[in-house]
Amino acid sequence: MRLASFNVENMFERPSIMNLPKWEDGEKVLQDFARISDLIQKQQYSNTDKQEMLTIMKRNSGLATKGESKHILLNEIRGKFLKKQQGTRPAEILANGRNDWIGWFELKRETVKETAIENTARVIHEVNADVFCVVEAENRITVNRFNQIVIPKIGSQQYTHVMLIDGNDMRGIDVGILTRQSFDIQSIISHVDDIDSEGKVFSRDCPEFKIKTSLGNTLLVLVNHFKSKGFGSPSDNDHRRKRQAQRVREIYDERINEGFEFIAIVGDLNDTPDRDPLQPLIGNSSDLKDIMVHDKFIGDGRPGTFGNGTKSQKLDYILMSPKLSNKVKQGGIERRGVWGGINGTLFPHFPEIVTAKDAASDHAALWVDLDL
Repeated sequence: MRLASFNVENMFERPSIMNLPKWEDGEKVLQDFARISDLIQKQQYSNTDKQEMLTIMKRNSGLATKGESKHILLNEIRGKFLKKQQGTRPAEILANGRNDWIGWFELKRETVKETAIENTARVIHEVNADVFCVVEAENRITVNRFNQIVIPKIGSQQYTHVMLIDGNDMRGIDVGILTRQSFDIQSIISHVDDIDSEGKVFSRDCPEFKIKTSLGNTLLVLVNHFKSKGFGSPSDNDHRRKRQAQRVREIYDERINEGFEFIAIVGDLNDTPDRDPLQPLIGNSSDLKDIMVHDKFIGDGRPGTFGNGTKSQKLDYILMSPKLSNKVKQGGIERRGVWGGINGTLFPHFPEIVTAKDAASDHAALWVDLDL
């Protein structure tokens, strides 16, 4: 059987801020969105609260005049939150607290370029995994639609089972799984509400998928997307990732003690193996082994998985319990969906990728063949 992990990025739609040229541009919008979303939850809006909300709305051109900017939309379902700016008359917050209205702010989404969507399907086709874990997927409906429409369109076989549980990311980017026939998902455990002494742990979720393989073995897959290095201070982000790594390690230890032998922890962990945040999973006290350092891994000379594949761009993992690692027949990386270098000539890519916008993802897909 083949297990794979891929940060898909391009499945029909993405939050528009994620299509901006620079992360810093999207970060400013996301900070405003997070702040105003927090402010509107207050039971009472002080004059200071209202002024801050108006400042944010004016900074995002169109919110105060039309109720939507290029990247943020105000949804008023019942009651009135905003009296829009008209001419020289300034905008005004009419609601005095959360009980005065029903509604929310949401991030606007954009349709992904069709070529990029099809190239995402080409990566999935070329990897041809029996169990395919996906990162940065919008929701189950989107993944299922992608599976039913796009995968067959490029001449590939669609998956039998598609599962995704919405997580904590305000942009709606989640982690999920697709499996072939004879690889049934027997159960799912979500950790979306796991908390520690500092609060909620996971930026998205750490779902556990219990899968019965075609040979009758039980494979437990934990799919992850750890806190990114953007949006927040580096020290805070590092700390959040370490909390997430520690919690995943606790779950892993619990399942080993319960008798699970074949466990894989996969996904975009957003950090390199040498750094402190990932040490609970990769450090000296861990018996987990990454496919990229396995003696049966067939690499391409590039140690990273993101962007140009440099050592500092090793962000994606398939970590295996000892008994699962012993079942490895071979492993590899599929990089042809990535636009490498400024001109896309750093390494081979699909001929359908003519510009950077045609790329399936900034991340390569990892895969492992298991005698399971």
